[in-house]
Amino acid sequence: MQLPEQPVAGQPDPTIHDNAARFLAAINDIEKATYHRDETPLPIVGSAPPVEQPGRPAMSQKATDTSVLMLAAGATTVMVTGSAAGLMYFSQFADPVACAIVLGAPVALVMAVSRLVARARTAAPQPVTNHFHGNVHHDTRTVTSTTRGVIANTRNQLPK
Repeated sequence: MQLPEQPVAGQPDPTIHDNAARFLAAINDIEKATYHRDETPLPIVGSAPPVEQPGRPAMSQKATDTSVLMLAAGATTVMVTGSAAGLMYFSQFADPVACAIVLGAPVALVMAVSRLVARARTAAPQPVTNHFHGNVHHDTRTVTSTTRGVIANTRNQLPK
């Protein structure tokens, strides 16, 4: 009985050398490139007409904020009126005026507080205080400027 060939201590396994040699031979046998780069320039403007894209149309930031605010107010209104209608329907004796007062009071309170906060922000601007050390000359003259012509010519006149 013959034992299989054992690798010698400190020497690499001969099957590793065989596998590496086959791998290098396979790489050297490749004759064509594995990529293609198209060097033709892309057209600046295509011939297809513009197509309406799905979703919201492009808007300014203010218009986007306003539309989101309107959507939120509409959803809130639906929730409040739906709960009032459900309360009146399921209780069968709820007074519509009492429901309007109970369900409308929080909305009115929130609106009043938000207006109060908005007025408080704009009502009292911060005073500007400047501290100077040394001699200071404060010039209060106003300069008016006019620009006319194809080649701009600006003339500044100082009042006398």
